[in-house]
Amino acid sequence: MLDEDHKSLFLNWLGEHGSSVMKVARAYTLTSDECQDLAQEILLQAWRSLPNFEGKASAATWFYRVALHTAMNWHRKDKPRRARQQPLVEVQVLATDGAGSAEQAQQRETVEQLYQAIHQLPKTDAALVLLYLDELSYREMADVLGISEGNVGVKLNRAKKVLSELMKGQSHEQ
Repeated sequence: MLDEDHKSLFLNWLGEHGSSVMKVARAYTLTSDECQDLAQEILLQAWRSLPNFEGKASAATWFYRVALHTAMNWHRKDKPRRARQQPLVEVQVLATDGAGSAEQAQQRETVEQLYQAIHQLPKTDAALVLLYLDELSYREMADVLGISEGNVGVKLNRAKKVLSELMKGQSHEQ
């Protein structure tokens, strides 16, 4: 593949699937700086892996697979440093103008609670939940994770139950 074709394809896929990169990065990190670092690492790995894309999976499945594998490897390699370093405060800027600002603040809080709950799941379950939140089919989730569709259903139901309990516990704490 020519460099220009490679670049064009990568930029096209990034436009279509870039949100999945940020979702995966956010689920595997504690701070916004770490999220940005991991997102950059995912994009770098996707760029490097593009010449090896064989077309056996869809672009979305391939992009997710690269993102999840990179995130899991990054998480494993970075674990010793993160064990010593926890975020002091995560600062969020909330919109204060407009009629829906209280509703927006509530939505942001709920999303933040969801990500906190996802952080507590085993990493493969967290990956499965992210794929589900992105509305991938069971077949697509199975392709990304390398498991059967039946296993996707079983693992997803278990993960949903755990998430539900974690979310209930978080809402009672506040």
